[in-house]
Amino acid sequence: MPTAPTANQQLTLRSTGDEPAGKASFESWGRYPVYQANIIPLHWQTDYPAIVQNVPNGILPVGLGRSYGDVCLLKGGNLVATPGMNRLIAFDPETGLLTAEAGISLAQILDFAVPRGFFLPVTPGTKYVTLGGAIANDIHGKNHHIAGTFGRHVTEFELVRSDGSVLRCSPAENQDFYEMTIGGLGLTGLIRWATLQLKPIVSRLIDYEGIQFHGIDEFLALTEASKEIEYTVSWVDCTSTGKNFCRGIFMQGDHSTKRAPLQPSPEPKLVFPIDAPGFALNHLSVAAFNTVFFHKQIKERVTTLQDYEPFFYPLDKVLHWNRMYGKSGLLQFQYVIPWNNAREGTVAILKEVAKSGLASFLAVLKAFGDVPSPGVMSFPRPGITLALDFPIKPDKSFPLFERLADMTLEFGGRLYPAKDAAMTAAQFQSFYPEWEKLARFRDPMITSSFWERVTGDQPSL
Repeated sequence: MPTAPTANQQLTLRSTGDEPAGKASFESWGRYPVYQANIIPLHWQTDYPAIVQNVPNGILPVGLGRSYGDVCLLKGGNLVATPGMNRLIAFDPETGLLTAEAGISLAQILDFAVPRGFFLPVTPGTKYVTLGGAIANDIHGKNHHIAGTFGRHVTEFELVRSDGSVLRCSPAENQDFYEMTIGGLGLTGLIRWATLQLKPIVSRLIDYEGIQFHGIDEFLALTEASKEIEYTVSWVDCTSTGKNFCRGIFMQGDHSTKRAPLQPSPEPKLVFPIDAPGFALNHLSVAAFNTVFFHKQIKERVTTLQDYEPFFYPLDKVLHWNRMYGKSGLLQFQYVIPWNNAREGTVAILKEVAKSGLASFLAVLKAFGDVPSPGVMSFPRPGITLALDFPIKPDKSFPLFERLADMTLEFGGRLYPAKDAAMTAAQFQSFYPEWEKLARFRDPMITSSFWERVTGDQPSL
């Protein structure tokens, strides 16, 4: 059974000292925007429909708040917190099918599954997200070109609507709700439990290879050459220009077939202690870091065996690492641009970022494959995805993000709602013309600050 949530598996609340009674400021991982909301905790004995009936200002089921923007926020509303719903319900060691309540974290699933010789079919860059949140945002990972999104590996789930109706959803039963809930931003109802197909492993180790590249064409050549390797991702230097423009490190790996002990991971002990001053991350400091990081790998090509923790979750070893962006928080920008415009669009956007004078400390470049998702609103599509994050500087960050979003639209791409705090309603509705279908499946009481911002849709009270 999973252990009690640790510091990295709990909701993040920010106290300002002046919240009204019963209210708290719930943070997304980007720490922007900061909104007050009423927190309603759930556990397995909670009568969900009864506690949300007739509450004012709408409701929103939330997990651990690891989305970067306002998709997990509801200003002045009611956040139905699911991390207390974290029981394992069933596990078949022959097939790897695991059924658990939706508030369980991927970290808790790994603690159970890895010692039994199984791993997540798809994992993002943090394991501190809930099962329900992974479905609602249809998360992706380093193996999208082979495994597709997380939702492809969810065989069924139970969806509870605010009116008390219960739907068992799968490709064969209530298929429409199944397809709208995967990537549906938590708006179709509360996911009470879900069944996930795990994958077998014999070791914690990854057969890792890191390869330096210089420019977008070398990145594309490495991407083409690594189609059969399960996990691929690149760090890219978005501060350098001239001959060093778009240099980076291409990182790839497969689960090792060399048998080794399968024990759970220790809890992280490092903590980012304070909010860094706003000037700490600037173009000069990030450029210096990028130069050191690129040259840290002395050889052009490095191969080694690496534990899965630093390979998949390098930032999870430091609790509250988002504090390094300061009290104002950070904005993350992630696009996917289809292959026909991917090279041109990526070069243009990286040049626009370099020209802006703002620097992304964590810039991740990857290719998405053509494995389809069952989710109607799923973000990935075949092409190149680039994720950038910036400390918030209101006079520069938001104008830059609007320009980058418009450029993404011009190149036929779209942005990732789970990472967004800035796209406009017009941009969202162009990126996701399916939003009107999602609006028809939305639970009448459920909404979010993101949804209201990009659609103007309101809960029915």
